[in-house]
Amino acid sequence: MKKTLPKIKLLPKTNTLVILLLIAVIGFAAIWLYGGIKHSEVSIESDNRIDITPEMVKSIKDIGEWEFLSIADEQLVDTVRKGIFSNDHLVRIYYGTMRLGVNMHQLEPGWIKSEGDSLVVTLPPIILLDRDFIDEARTRHFHESGHWTGSDREALFERAHQRMLKNGLTPQNIESARQHGETLFRQLMRSLGFKHVNIQWGKEKTTS
Repeated sequence: MKKTLPKIKLLPKTNTLVILLLIAVIGFAAIWLYGGIKHSEVSIESDNRIDITPEMVKSIKDIGEWEFLSIADEQLVDTVRKGIFSNDHLVRIYYGTMRLGVNMHQLEPGWIKSEGDSLVVTLPPIILLDRDFIDEARTRHFHESGHWTGSDREALFERAHQRMLKNGLTPQNIESARQHGETLFRQLMRSLGFKHVNIQWGKEKTTS
C-alpha cells in the first residue's frame, strides 16, 4: 500500500501578519520598559540638606559657658616695709586656675547659616570665663613680720591676680583655646549631621 504524507495546512497571510505585529509590539514594549527602569535608576538623587531648627539653636545656646582651655598658675608675691631698726615682710603664695572659652549666650543674630550639608558658624570671642580664679582657700602665708592691714593684703592679692592674667591671657593660649574649641564644635555639629563646618570667630567687645 502506498503511504501518503500528511498535508501541511498553511495559515492565511492575514493571521501571519497579525502574529508578527504582536511579536514586534511585545519586543518594543520590553525595550521601552527596560530603558525606563534604567533611566529611573540613574535619576535617583539624595537630598543631604539638613535644616537648622529653632530647637537645635536653643540647645546650642543653652550650653552657656564652654571651657576650651584651663591654665593653672601659682605666684609668690612679697612686699617689704622699711623701718628704722628692721624691715617688715609680707610674703604669700597664691594659686589660681584660669578658664578660657566662650559664652554661648553671647551669640550674635545670624551666627549660624546652612548651605546644603555645610555650615558657616561665627562663635563668640575667646574670653576669660571667670575673673575670680584665685583659690583663696589655698593661699599660703609664707612669711609675715610686722603689722599689716587688710589693705596691704588686698594689694598683695591684686598683684598676684595681675601676674596670673599676664601669664594666662597670652596670644598663644588664646589660639590654643580657639583650636580646641573648633575641634569640639565640629564634633558637635557633625553628630547632628553636618559634614562641613566653617568656623569664624567674633571680636571681643571693648568698653570705653
